[in-house]
Amino acid sequence: MRFEIVGKNVSVTDAMRTRIEEKLSNLSKYLLIDPNTIARVVVRVYPNSQKVEVTIPTKVGLLRTEVMEKDMYAAIDLAVDKLEDQIRRQKTRLSRKHKEHLSKAFLEESEMTESETEAVPVKTKTIHAGVMSLDDAIMQMELSDHTFYIYTDEETEKTAVVYLRKDGSYGLIETE
Repeated sequence: MRFEIVGKNVSVTDAMRTRIEEKLSNLSKYLLIDPNTIARVVVRVYPNSQKVEVTIPTKVGLLRTEVMEKDMYAAIDLAVDKLEDQIRRQKTRLSRKHKEHLSKAFLEESEMTESETEAVPVKTKTIHAGVMSLDDAIMQMELSDHTFYIYTDEETEKTAVVYLRKDGSYGLIETE
């Protein structure tokens, strides 16, 4: 994540910049934030308080918070806490949205036509199949705008592929 830190009525010191970048960098562990995302932080000083405004555009929506505190560092900590809560809520919404599709997908069998098996690959790509749950894999697939996602299932520890079917439901291919 890249940072754009602006001070209003205050010059942003190196210590403030470092603290803001450290705290907001921790948000990168969440799947919704892309490494090329620009986090805009506005620091304002008022006579009796300090205000921190953070705006981060994500793949799913806009994360934004404003916090006023007497201490600048306390305001930064509270802003990060609020942003983490917003990210958790967005991830919960995404997972709830797709639960119905998941249950239908596992009840149906997937069929593969001959034309799909005879296709010649045009591009070769090597990936690392990260260890995660099925729900996380579906979320990653949705966030990446792909129709499939390859991952290592955390329960079976085997490589699996979750994919989006033409009817809008999900399919799962597991290896033996």
